[in-house]
Amino acid sequence: MADDLSTTIAEAARLLADARDVTLFGHINPDADTLGSALAVGLALHRRGVVVRVAFGEPEDVPESLKALDTAGLLVHRDDVPQEPELLVVMDTGSLQRLGPLADRVERAKGPVIVIDHHVSNTRYGTLHCIDEHAEATALIALRLLDEMGVEVDEPIARCIYAGLVTDTGGFRKAGPAAHETAARLLQTGVDAYSVTRPLMDAHPFAYLGMLSRVLAKAELDERAAGGLGLVHAVVGMDDARDVRSEEVESVIDVVRSASEAEVAAVLKELRPGFWSVSLRAVSQVDVREVAQVLGGGGHRLAAGFTFDGAAEQVVAALKGALERVES
Repeated sequence: MADDLSTTIAEAARLLADARDVTLFGHINPDADTLGSALAVGLALHRRGVVVRVAFGEPEDVPESLKALDTAGLLVHRDDVPQEPELLVVMDTGSLQRLGPLADRVERAKGPVIVIDHHVSNTRYGTLHCIDEHAEATALIALRLLDEMGVEVDEPIARCIYAGLVTDTGGFRKAGPAAHETAARLLQTGVDAYSVTRPLMDAHPFAYLGMLSRVLAKAELDERAAGGLGLVHAVVGMDDARDVRSEEVESVIDVVRSASEAEVAAVLKELRPGFWSVSLRAVSQVDVREVAQVLGGGGHRLAAGFTFDGAAEQVVAALKGALERVES
């Protein structure tokens, strides 16, 4: 595995060294790992004179908490992405479905499609795959690529990598020794850990409190679900989310998962009428990646997700059915 990854990273570095125009994608509802990874590599290429653009399929706007990572103005709207990218790099995206409206660019790309990811469920939809399911964050693989390219990892690049690492490890609660050593390396460039972390994990507008109170008041616990291990779920409808940013909606799962009676937590987020993005988390015993895959999604063993068309009640019923199927 290590040798294979080293080989693919070396090949990706060679392709990027020769590129003059590079498009980098993050997944829909982007987080700090997907955009931090894309912006770190994009910034390194931009400094070399490469034409660079970074984009994602949904939502319309860049999450407010992630804008500060884009120090070179590389983020563009999905409508400004070429129909046939010269060279495409897709970060932290396990399947074409997770690219949303930009999925067609993979098939239309003129040149290679480099996929950099840490999801074990990755469907290998590109032409070159730099995938390490043991990496705590895609940002760590992006850093390996930058090192292979001979890039000087200074504070702006390190900040992007650190943002992805700190968020995908839950504030380093799920980080191993190597990840902590990498964090120390990044901090030595001058990254201010608090100023990076607070807007990503600890700061919300006042409207968040109202949204959260409405959503949590309707949360439900089914202690019989998941083979008797318990499922807690909450629903964030479009009306609930109207006055808050996408990052507030994404953070609801971190509150819902705190219910000690449930092994599995789920948050249904309505992206448009009757279309839901569902976040799944497990404490330790249930492989929610397998549950998500039953429903067309993917992710990690303890953190995964899927999308679903239908009423909220149908989503919950389908989720409970998938949990039973995986348990059996």
